[in-house]
Amino acid sequence: MGHKADDKSVQIKASKVIKKTSRNAMPFWVPRAIGLFWVGAIAVLVVRELFHQLSDFLILLVISLFLALAIEPAVNRLAARGWKRGAATGLMLFSVFVAVISFGAAIGTLVATQTRDLINNRDQYVTDIVVFINDTFGSSINPQSWIKALSDPNGSLNNFFTNQQDRVVGLSLGALSGLLQILSVTLFTFYLISDGPRLRRALCSRLPVKQQRVVLTVFDLAIAKTGGYIYSRALLAIISAIFHWIVFQAIGTPAPIALAIWVGLVSQFLPVVGTYIAGVLPILLAFLDSPIKALIVIIFIAVYQQLENFVLAPRVTARTLELHAAVAFGAAIAGGAVLGPIGAVLALPFAAMVQGLVSNWGNRYEIVDNPLVFIPSLQKVKSKKHK
Repeated sequence: MGHKADDKSVQIKASKVIKKTSRNAMPFWVPRAIGLFWVGAIAVLVVRELFHQLSDFLILLVISLFLALAIEPAVNRLAARGWKRGAATGLMLFSVFVAVISFGAAIGTLVATQTRDLINNRDQYVTDIVVFINDTFGSSINPQSWIKALSDPNGSLNNFFTNQQDRVVGLSLGALSGLLQILSVTLFTFYLISDGPRLRRALCSRLPVKQQRVVLTVFDLAIAKTGGYIYSRALLAIISAIFHWIVFQAIGTPAPIALAIWVGLVSQFLPVVGTYIAGVLPILLAFLDSPIKALIVIIFIAVYQQLENFVLAPRVTARTLELHAAVAFGAAIAGGAVLGPIGAVLALPFAAMVQGLVSNWGNRYEIVDNPLVFIPSLQKVKSKKHK
């Protein structure tokens, strides 16, 4: 009896120890969770490093995609007339390349010429500006002191030009890198456009019929809205350049054609602030010639901006896509924060494409009659329809 009692007590103690040990044991899923955590962390680091290494390539790819979406409508028209897609794509890209190179050369020559003229005649320019300031604001600035300061070999102006000479090698390498990037964008754009139908066919072959229609609808809207937005901006840039050329030619600013093209392109393809950035160069050049001419340029740019906003832009973009000013400004800020200056420019066609997709998605219903949604222009259109 005593032995049985002892055996029973030992069994009870052993069972208690086993239960205690099982309560303190690690759950079976913890090692797996730890392993998954570290695998996920390593995967995130790898993806982050790959994105960092491929960021330049992704930017080039995004630029190529938007260029392809903008140029493809023209290529499709040429292809419908019997052109081969490769030849039509090459012609359009060559035209864009020639236009960009010509514009850059014209603006670069203008800036270089005016800079050289400013350096050679800086004494006269300083004297004229100081005299204008003294006569306008009643000050008594001595122009000779400013001329002496600018002519000082150890002054800030000469030090600035000396430092720029030391950067010639770096600027040359940067120009070569930029040329290689332009060639890369050109090749990507060429293949995206010329092989566009084949690429879309390969993509759709992996999807059911219903999803194929959705994908092709998205492609069609993206091409139509992006291309339409770019073309409307280009047309507004041409109109702006013509009006500004007339004024610049009339008042006698240097290189009026180059300045007019500069104002037209920059004001249309940089959102909101493009007009003011574009106006700096002609205002500065006009001011160096005559402060009165600079004032005329300022007044004309301000008046034309209002004319464009309320008369020209609504008519030109009525058949393509009109972006709200707040949407354009917000898209530019977001694009600039993500991709810098290039992102600020690409954000506008991207916003136009997204707005086009959203506007064609889902059901539309009739708006109730309420003062909060009243638009006089739409009311006039409705009244004419009823008549």
